[in-house]
Amino acid sequence: MKRLFDCIACFGGLFLFFPLLVIFVVLLLFYSGFPIFFRQQRVGQNGCLFTLLKFRTMTVQPGAEKGSFEVGSTQRVTAVGRFLRKTKLDELPQLWNVLIGDMSLVGPRPEVRKWVEAYPERWAFVHTVRPGITDPASIKFRNEEKLLARSPDPERTYRDEILPQKLALYEEYVRTRSFCGDIKLIFATIVALFK
Repeated sequence: MKRLFDCIACFGGLFLFFPLLVIFVVLLLFYSGFPIFFRQQRVGQNGCLFTLLKFRTMTVQPGAEKGSFEVGSTQRVTAVGRFLRKTKLDELPQLWNVLIGDMSLVGPRPEVRKWVEAYPERWAFVHTVRPGITDPASIKFRNEEKLLARSPDPERTYRDEILPQKLALYEEYVRTRSFCGDIKLIFATIVALFK
């Protein structure tokens, strides 16, 4: 039922947001040039790697697709990228990841290998389910970028403070997940976007 819902909702979402997708592609081309999409290797269900898609919101940095990134840094964020990040619309291309089965609409957010290796035993349990676009941690840490920007050591703050809290929420989701619970999380995410 979950997979069927994901596919139907994704087709509906792509149809609904198609004009917005076209506008963002044009804006990104005009202001930032190619590539339009940011591709990065993330760890998915059963520990398998997949390529996650987002609209590119930062200037190009070699190695970012393999998981090297500056935690909490916003120096490379472009003007269009700032808007996309604030509204979370940079995540829209992940509807394609859902359609091809790499992700679900709701599920623990996938991480790069670096952060999975920080807590391998906990991630092994989280990776028993398909990763998602949204989940309780996405709502709680919607302003994660601001928290990290204020930290004197963003990497340490993410690894030792934020990531353990996220993992606790991921583990709770895996233990208690249900179709009705997923629907509630989708609506909670929409509400959070407008706060």
